[in-house]
Amino acid sequence: MTHSTLLVSVEGGIASVVLNRPEVRNAIDKAMIDDLHAALDDLAAREDVNVLVLSGAGAKAFAAGADISQLRERKSREALLAINARLFQKLEEFPMPTIAAVTGWCLGGGCELAMACDLRVAGRSSKFGQPEVALGIIPAAGGTQRLPRLVGLGRAKEIVFTGRTVDAEEAERIGLVNHVVEDDRVLAKAHEIAEQIAAQGRMALRLAKVSVNASSRTGQDTGFLLEQISQAVLFDSADKHERMTAFLEKRSRKS
Repeated sequence: MTHSTLLVSVEGGIASVVLNRPEVRNAIDKAMIDDLHAALDDLAAREDVNVLVLSGAGAKAFAAGADISQLRERKSREALLAINARLFQKLEEFPMPTIAAVTGWCLGGGCELAMACDLRVAGRSSKFGQPEVALGIIPAAGGTQRLPRLVGLGRAKEIVFTGRTVDAEEAERIGLVNHVVEDDRVLAKAHEIAEQIAAQGRMALRLAKVSVNASSRTGQDTGFLLEQISQAVLFDSADKHERMTAFLEKRSRKS
């Protein structure tokens, strides 16, 4: 599929999705939202995708936020339609693991988009923040929910209430990102992790993501039950049998 605001490719089990509006620091407008919905639907249906890497074109920004000119015109009806929130929820529920590769500005909706990914790799120049209160609104595309789960309630309140930016080192220290590397190494590091993920069992990855996500959405007893059901499904899978047989045969040859 071709998209006016994205660059999409798949190679070696890794899907690469690039936000491609560098002239406006990859601001998230309606066209990009529509393109991302279409791309995620297409990639989720493919059997050759084991992991997705999301990045922004250009060195200045992953995504500087929602397109303010469009956001200014939205009324209460649009807020209740959850235009951005539905997209970010779809990304969070993408069946395979996702990685945000962040360079430069990652603010507002851009930060919410990155937080909807499973992992985040940041360049040293990266700046994160939820500055919505300065515009008279709140981070309502999942920001008030995902940020506390990543960094803790107290830190999340400070970031949201003050609207201040967080540099890459602080983002790593508080758990907002998983890795910080030099800017020119961000994509390489993200793809290094993606290659490690892509080599694992496809069904195991999918059910591992479902089970881990459930830990923040359900009670512990429900989470344990989902974990057990997932393991039961995997125990009867051909992939489990083939991978364990290969492991045992390799060990036997070494002994």
